Amino acid sequence: MAESLSSRTNRIDVFWHEDMLKHDAGNGVFDTGTDPGFLEVLEKHPENSDRIRNMVSILKRGPISPYISWHLGSPALLPQLLSFHTSEYINGLVQADKEGGKILCAGTFLNPGSWDAALLAAGTTISAMKHILDGHGKIAYALVRPPGHHAQPTQADGYCFLNNAGLAIQLALDSRCRKVAVIDIDVHYGNGTAEGFYQSDKVLTISLHMNHGSWGPSNPQTGSVDELGEGEGYGYNLNIPLPNGTGDKGYVYAFNHLVVPSIEKFDPDVIVLVIGQDSSAFDPNGRQCLTMEGYRGIGQIVRALTDKHCDGRLLIVQEGGYHVTYSAYCLHATLEGVLNLPLPPLQDPVAYYPEDETFSVEVIEAIKKYQKDKVPFLKTA
Repeated sequence: MAESLSSRTNRIDVFWHEDMLKHDAGNGVFDTGTDPGFLEVLEKHPENSDRIRNMVSILKRGPISPYISWHLGSPALLPQLLSFHTSEYINGLVQADKEGGKILCAGTFLNPGSWDAALLAAGTTISAMKHILDGHGKIAYALVRPPGHHAQPTQADGYCFLNNAGLAIQLALDSRCRKVAVIDIDVHYGNGTAEGFYQSDKVLTISLHMNHGSWGPSNPQTGSVDELGEGEGYGYNLNIPLPNGTGDKGYVYAFNHLVVPSIEKFDPDVIVLVIGQDSSAFDPNGRQCLTMEGYRGIGQIVRALTDKHCDGRLLIVQEGGYHVTYSAYCLHATLEGVLNLPLPPLQDPVAYYPEDETFSVEVIEAIKKYQKDKVPFLKTA
């Protein structure tokens, strides 16, 4: 019997492979991998397997498990990587793996097992997009690590080796999708994805992130509002740097006043939601104060956009999120919103976090005015 439309739109196809857990970035002082010699306890690198184990577990055992369909991921082939990355960069990663590993940049360690995990993350994300493009499902979630949105065509950055989302986006373009929109809510600027499509008017990249600026040679992009794209891509890279502590109401306000109007004008064929729970109130790597309520609201808004513009086609790609427990809860809340469930089936274990959106609203309104003045396609009627 043919699968009904309702069964495809009321489930999330999760693509996952447990061998991605074999990437081990080591221990040290936060993400440095260093031992100063005077600490008794060295912590795991923030991007460790425990965070993902809990995400898998909450989706298998939590309240939305009946809405989840599991699919086994597979590694990307080297030629597939060249749709986004240069051959010189990929050859360098292959060689580093053969030599037993390498520190690629601050906090980003290619250790034994890392390259195989990175190939799995890339291939699994590509498989999730192909699943949508082939009409087998409407909503797919690539539950992957190591993350990817900082990886640029020519270099690694920010715990990322291969740009998982970027590879999936290019597959969509190569599969006759006219336009793809990317909404990145990781606490850090999705600089690698932006860099890969900076000169394209076929990909609208929108990044909501902490106002952190550049952090060094591996991340020259600042994430500021004036990084709008180049050439044909001018105006198709929209950065929304938000003040620390923006919180649930501020994020929803930014979505309603900046993200939604941009998507409405762009009218994409598919949306890629790049999620990182490091924007949460308790993450060690961010200061944005989102709670489960905020993530749930974001999921609902994105679902409405995909239903209106993309025939419901939505790819979700995992990025950061480093609080081992709360990241899993915030992931669950995001997917609750995407499923558009009438009542929250999972309560927040830490609940309310104080926020004051007044300053955030002022910043968002200033960004809104700037974009309307600078971005051509937002000026059209």
